[in-house]
Amino acid sequence: MSDASQDTTGALPVNEPAGTGLSEDGGKSSHGHSSGNITKLAFGAVGVVFGDIGTSPIYAFRETFVGPHPLAIDELHILGVVSLIFWSMTLVVAVQYVGILMRADNKGQGGSLALVALISGAIRRSGYGGLIVMLGVFATALFYGDSMITPAVSVLSAVEGLTVVQSNLAPFVMPIALILLVGLFVLQKSGTAKVGALFAPVMVIYFVVLAVLGLYHLVQMPGVLVALNPWYAIQFFLTDKVLAFLALGSVVLAVTGAEALYSDMGHFGRGPMRLSWFGFVMPCLLVNYFGQAAMILGLDDSQAALAMENPFFNLAPESLRLPLVILVSCAAFIASQAVISGAFSITHQAMQLGFIPRLSTRHTSEHEVGQIYIPFVNWALMIGVIVLVLVFQNSSNLASAYGIAVTGAMLIDTCLMTVLLIVLWRWKLWIAVPVAVVFFVVDGTYFAANATKIPDGGWFPLMIGGVAFTLLTTWNKGRRLMRDRMTEAALPLNVFAKSAHGSAARVPGTAIFMASSNVGVPSALLHNIKHNKVLHERVVVLTVEVQDVPYVESSDRYSVQELGQGFYRMTLRYGFMEETDIPAALAHNQMCGQPFEMMKTSFFLSRQTLVASEKPGMAIWREKLFAWMLRNAASAMVFFRLPTNRVVELGSQLEI
Repeated sequence: MSDASQDTTGALPVNEPAGTGLSEDGGKSSHGHSSGNITKLAFGAVGVVFGDIGTSPIYAFRETFVGPHPLAIDELHILGVVSLIFWSMTLVVAVQYVGILMRADNKGQGGSLALVALISGAIRRSGYGGLIVMLGVFATALFYGDSMITPAVSVLSAVEGLTVVQSNLAPFVMPIALILLVGLFVLQKSGTAKVGALFAPVMVIYFVVLAVLGLYHLVQMPGVLVALNPWYAIQFFLTDKVLAFLALGSVVLAVTGAEALYSDMGHFGRGPMRLSWFGFVMPCLLVNYFGQAAMILGLDDSQAALAMENPFFNLAPESLRLPLVILVSCAAFIASQAVISGAFSITHQAMQLGFIPRLSTRHTSEHEVGQIYIPFVNWALMIGVIVLVLVFQNSSNLASAYGIAVTGAMLIDTCLMTVLLIVLWRWKLWIAVPVAVVFFVVDGTYFAANATKIPDGGWFPLMIGGVAFTLLTTWNKGRRLMRDRMTEAALPLNVFAKSAHGSAARVPGTAIFMASSNVGVPSALLHNIKHNKVLHERVVVLTVEVQDVPYVESSDRYSVQELGQGFYRMTLRYGFMEETDIPAALAHNQMCGQPFEMMKTSFFLSRQTLVASEKPGMAIWREKLFAWMLRNAASAMVFFRLPTNRVVELGSQLEI
């Protein structure tokens, strides 16, 4: 690795007024799709979006009874737990995420980062703007911990079904799970387009099987449906106050994946996702949970204790358990694929918004922009997942680590939702405050219950989240300091153009100097004229700005200022979901006097080496961390898709 490290050339996030992308009334709930296409999209959403929450029945009901705080297997606790699951799914998933948050979109995109970009644009001048951004960044950091635990617990719990089929297969569970998980990450580089075509049919079959298995036992004991009454959940709390509170740490496993519904809204639209959830996924999940409760209630004490070791697989007749294990393993594989793809997407958004250094990114589809592969993230997640499986050994131990990151992100989303209701949607306070209080109580209680898991494994996602948060904020602050230092000594470009015109020889062709700021002269241009004493016939100082919206209209893509003497200042604008392909953008630009020909165009990049400062802008250890991240960032040439044989890099030293 070279000692000269790249600056943040061109990666300049800016805040824009964000009201244009927000639709309180939902706007076109399906983003303009026809009714037939809505059904098709709803079918696709089942395969991509609902895998995480769909695999929860494998372990959520079981962990509530046999987890770190076991409950007595009797009617009071069974009805109390299934009532809690029903009302948790209704309030958190159906009402908060699908009902309210899906009404807020940043030009069709959802998720914590998209919502933060939307809100921060509206309140950036207030004292709370920075806090809102930090909350969103921390939610993003927690997601990385969740994206390690989800594949581990989903695949391991699915493969553990083999022990229900044949108890002597227990020694093979971990090797099989590790092989599946390693294979999952190895396959990422080939993309999900081909495999994705199989996702929806497999998941539809899986959800139908969930409903059929649950319904079979439910019709034999329909009395379990009394748990739809919230009184049974309340009675559980009145009887076992502390145990009921602790049980929430396992009950919340039934709603893991709720945030993914909002994050993936941009792929399918509100209408199709709501249709999938209310019309198919939620009924199938609830029927299965109530079926598990009905099965346990229909057994005597000794049989119930034995069945509770794995109630999900015990729903099926013995002859069908092996096919069920295979189907569930496929569903867990798909659920893991979805969360890994989500990690790639959220990393790409964070890169564009200036919180993560440039990372090598490969596109795995010529047609779908969102299908990307980031090798560093992929292998980092794989190592984390393997460590989790080897350390925790089984899904019950992993479940103890699961939940803290999810509930933390849910609590942050509730904070953002409160700002959304009051500041952007301007709900009356007598409506907004009670709504916010309800969800703060619900999500806060879940978070508090999961906080008790920290000594038993909850420390792991918090540790991953803390490391990620430190990296994200260090990179963001370091970039800001770099831009400030370079701007302090910047010479106005129009002044430079007049003075340089007569002091250097002009040569044919076009020179594009990448600049991280649209103020002043980039250091590469200064060094070029200082050492080479030449200027090209056309000199373009180019800055790339990433807006706080997912996509930028083509009419707003460019702005060009002609400075005379063959000098131009150009700004290219991209949304945080878009790819910064500079040659493709220049090919359609006619605003700099003549078209751009790549074979007659040279790109000049600045590379900065950080040196110690007498008055550092941040702690020394963070400066060293930032310098390390800067050295290991992917080349700007690759990130901006510049032609490799047309790039010149010029280095300099900089204090921050």
